[in-house]
Amino acid sequence: MKLDPQKTALLTLDLQKGVFGLVPGSERVMTMAVKAVAFARHSPSFMWVLRFPRDTRRFQILNHPPFFGSNKTIFSSRALPPWNFTDIFHPDDLVIYKQRVGAFSDNHLELVLRSRRVEHLVFFGIATSGIVLSTLRRAFDLDFRSVVLKDASFDADQEVHRVLTEKVFPVQAWVAATDEFIAAQKR
Repeated sequence: MKLDPQKTALLTLDLQKGVFGLVPGSERVMTMAVKAVAFARHSPSFMWVLRFPRDTRRFQILNHPPFFGSNKTIFSSRALPPWNFTDIFHPDDLVIYKQRVGAFSDNHLELVLRSRRVEHLVFFGIATSGIVLSTLRRAFDLDFRSVVLKDASFDADQEVHRVLTEKVFPVQAWVAATDEFIAAQKR
């Protein structure tokens, strides 16, 4: 599926340093996450970065170092080089703060997307059974056409990841590997 880049937003979901610390093995999605972001940056598309706000009581334990430190230490030192802040995030990115698990929860994400005439969402993150699932369900209800990058998403339970990406998500989104998605956009 080829998307109109002027009507597409790329959402990186919960790729903070603290998430890597809490979900062992999750840093292995970084290769594909960086590839997807690099592709988006070289397209005339929009990009938003979502992360936990510092004042959310529900996630209070996660709002203190060493979990969600400064923006410049977003990625875990356990991630393989050359991953660092500038590989994924840019100072000009729009940051949308979320209050709960899903990307659309208690914030102005939908308003921002609608004001920019976004119709398509491409997203990935940690965890597949958490923010990715919640975001897809809400995006579908809001009539956004979605793409989930399965190899840039991670769940601590690989069987849950497999079932979601192979059986559940395809009903509401195009589920693709990052290289497959990029190739389709270049056609």
